[in-house]
Amino acid sequence: MHPALDKLVTTLAAARAEVGKVIIGQERAVELALVTLLTRNHALIEGVPGVAKTLLVRTLAHVLGTASGRVQFTPDLMPSDITGTNVFNLQRNEFTLIRGPVFTTFLLADEINRAPAKTQSALLQAMQERQVSIDRETHLLDPNFTVFATQNPADSEGTYPLPEAQKDRFMVKIAMTPPARDEELLLAKRMLGTEAPEAVLAAGAVQAVLAAGEIAVLRAGLDHLTLREEILTYVVDLVRATRTHESVLIGAGPRATQGLLLGARAAAALAGRDYVTPDDVRNLAGAVLGHRLVLRPEFEIEGLTIDEVLARILEQVAVPR
Repeated sequence: MHPALDKLVTTLAAARAEVGKVIIGQERAVELALVTLLTRNHALIEGVPGVAKTLLVRTLAHVLGTASGRVQFTPDLMPSDITGTNVFNLQRNEFTLIRGPVFTTFLLADEINRAPAKTQSALLQAMQERQVSIDRETHLLDPNFTVFATQNPADSEGTYPLPEAQKDRFMVKIAMTPPARDEELLLAKRMLGTEAPEAVLAAGAVQAVLAAGEIAVLRAGLDHLTLREEILTYVVDLVRATRTHESVLIGAGPRATQGLLLGARAAAALAGRDYVTPDDVRNLAGAVLGHRLVLRPEFEIEGLTIDEVLARILEQVAVPR
């Protein structure tokens, strides 16, 4: 194994162990969050309140040696509340930029669908170009800028659904569900003592595995993974199949192909391998493709779900040997 790839695999294993000191269960969510960071993308997190969405982002930022910020999206939130604004300084007789919360590394956009489209769109330039325009001036963001946006699937009153083009900006959709019984029992016991997740993080018991700015160096290890031509063709065929399936009105676009390829490499590194397998692609297909598909109304009425459609597509497309 190449030294850079070996360092990546070792660091990822250490990062997962440190995150596990705070986050109980949610292994799949942690894996997908790390895939998002390794591929320099963004994630949409969906889950009911209290499943540690905010805590996950804070813990990842601490473990990876980066800064984090949080914005609570509300109907009256303005774009300048996210990006920042210029304020006139009477002492200096000039305008001074007051930077908004977008000037960080990991940004948690909490309940992003509670703000209107005008405010939601304030994140689009930042997510795509990693820069923002304020009063006709462009300001660069952290090169590792990553958005983790959350949604509550059980509450649609007073919300503004994300348009398809905006959902496509998120590489994966992470579903965070309530913990299993034994995990919730462990959490309950820890909350009564000194090992409550928030207390563990605040007490400094969680170690950083990277120094600030080292994520880019870590990502370089992905370039040394083996990805066969057959796997690349398999990814392309899977994504294209979503556009021709009889029950799909809008299929996944080329950005999904890119995300699935990059994500499969990151998943292989998380598994400690130096090569990508078809299972890496299949295991990520739901998270990368699911939020991008729109079913035809007649099939939705029949009760067909996107997960069922993806399962059928995975069965239809030939798996490389």
